[in-house]
Amino acid sequence: MLRIGITGGIGSGKSVVSRVFSLLGIPLYDSDQRARWVMEHDALLREQLLSTFGPDTYTAAGQLNRPALARTVFADPTQLAQLNALVHPRVGEDFARWAAVQQATGAPYILKEAALLFESGAYKTLGRIITVAAPLAVRKTRVLRRDPHRTAADVQAIIGKQLGEDERQQRADYVVHNDDVQLVLPQVLALDTQLRALGAPATK
Repeated sequence: MLRIGITGGIGSGKSVVSRVFSLLGIPLYDSDQRARWVMEHDALLREQLLSTFGPDTYTAAGQLNRPALARTVFADPTQLAQLNALVHPRVGEDFARWAAVQQATGAPYILKEAALLFESGAYKTLGRIITVAAPLAVRKTRVLRRDPHRTAADVQAIIGKQLGEDERQQRADYVVHNDDVQLVLPQVLALDTQLRALGAPATK
């Protein structure tokens, strides 16, 4: 089964584009949501995170304390690298198990949505990569509207830790432009047709 990655910088709208593919019947693995699940349910990873980042990593109810963890790692590149080194491999294993289950569905391809697809090295396990692109000003406006608790400086700091837009597009196989000018649906439908053809079983 063909494995496709879909990525994009913060505010690009990759989740919106992913949902369109999902509505077309394509199985979708949301790496961000699954990472939260893995961090709460993988006993070994929980132990490692508590040991590395302290008791505030989880709430008294045992849920991941994302704000506290973000405060701990975001301003410290070394700690952020430690977090990624612990979490990304476990999410990769979770994706592999999920992908094996999807094999039986008969879907022509599957999608893995991840913000840090290139940065984490996860792209190496995928057959093709889609990136969702939007102008920087549009992305910032979207994030500030979506996340009123963030400041413009917060958004810029996140962007600064992600791969640059030009490099992301150069490394991707396909680009979907979600710039509030070009229509997204026709782009996704055309791309879906291509990917279905790539994922179709060979005929004798």
